[in-house]
Amino acid sequence: MRSIISGLFATAGVLTAQQAPYDVFPPADPPYYRVRYEASANPGELVFGANYTLWIPPGVKSLRGVIVHQHGCGEGSCKSGLTGACDLHWQALAAKHDCALLSPVYEQPEKADCQMWCDPRKGSDAAFQKTLTDLGRKSNHPELATVPWALWGHSGGGHWAGGMVLLHPERIAAAWLRSGVPPVGDKPSAYAISEAGTQVPLMCNLGTKEGVTIKDGQFAGVWSGVEFFFTAMRARGALIAVAVDPLSSHDCGNQRYLAIPWLDACLTARLPVKDGEPMKPMVAADAWIAPLHTGESKIMEPVPGAKFAGAVEKSIWLPNEGVARAWTQYVRDSAVADISPPPAPTNLKVTGNELSWEASADLESGLASFIIERDGEVIATLPENPANPFGRPIFQGLQYSDTPPLPLVKMAFHDTKAEAGKPHTYRVTAVNTVGLKSK
Repeated sequence: MRSIISGLFATAGVLTAQQAPYDVFPPADPPYYRVRYEASANPGELVFGANYTLWIPPGVKSLRGVIVHQHGCGEGSCKSGLTGACDLHWQALAAKHDCALLSPVYEQPEKADCQMWCDPRKGSDAAFQKTLTDLGRKSNHPELATVPWALWGHSGGGHWAGGMVLLHPERIAAAWLRSGVPPVGDKPSAYAISEAGTQVPLMCNLGTKEGVTIKDGQFAGVWSGVEFFFTAMRARGALIAVAVDPLSSHDCGNQRYLAIPWLDACLTARLPVKDGEPMKPMVAADAWIAPLHTGESKIMEPVPGAKFAGAVEKSIWLPNEGVARAWTQYVRDSAVADISPPPAPTNLKVTGNELSWEASADLESGLASFIIERDGEVIATLPENPANPFGRPIFQGLQYSDTPPLPLVKMAFHDTKAEAGKPHTYRVTAVNTVGLKSK
């Protein structure tokens, strides 16, 4: 594959010029970087065009890892990946650990077979690793090609992320599989489970309406696949858990409020201090264990691993006490608690009647809105009526696959009622998704 500006994608074996919905991109000026590859007709290579957007925390000298936010199957989900690297909440996780944030987009036409990319053995593994080298060169961070990976995937992206764990366990710090897992067992397409693969922390996350408590509908088969994968992995001693969202179906719901703290705990435990050093194993003494809970029985709260007396193969593994508490709340009502306020906005500028500022998201709870004051009085909340059809209202908004919609919302406000010629004092306060306010 070669990198191009306006590419090609494959439909029914025919290479055609790139077209909507993959021809509108958010900007990719530093700290963003992008590469794109054309489709290939060569055996074993990607039959779809693919583009990858990378965000690097400003000021980072050397990257310690890369967090991958992988969309699911279907044209709509694939398109949603275009903004994955622009998500302020996921950027907060990446920045904490000096990691890059990568959002791949496989340009799958609506009725094409997504197995042609979500099975990494069919070209997306090789394309992903080539991307890290090319983006490392483009961003002047060559270490990107060798640092560990933390993977998040939705639906077909969960299949891809899980497959990558089983193919490259030595490269992966942790993986979150939302509503999708790779095949294991005696199927012709199954992956082998290695000892190294069982030492990668894994979370299988799905909605209760995907076959857990609601047994019919389009996504009713998700749970049976997850249950088989979980059972096969846990029987081998894998560091794996299941978190059933009690409110959602195949959408992502409020999962990020558990996924980000879970990945934070795993990255804290595993990332090496310097590039080139091996990843650290999870500390066994920190683990908490709970009986497998699927929403059909009383929640049995996790306990320290040394105190768990049940059947290990029917239990879930959690990295530490804090995550165990969050998991318990999540599987009950998805309302993961938070007591930390968000960071205060910075770099407030006023040009005429136009205000602009910068802000980082709260790691635990993201950003819901901003309160704008003029001369000590509140004049606006941005957005005025924050909404999210899939979970907590959030400043950037969310699509079905856990990414912001286009056009990206800006941190800006036009004060139409300020008195002309009179000096004013402005203040902007950030509010996270549990209602806590910044300084």
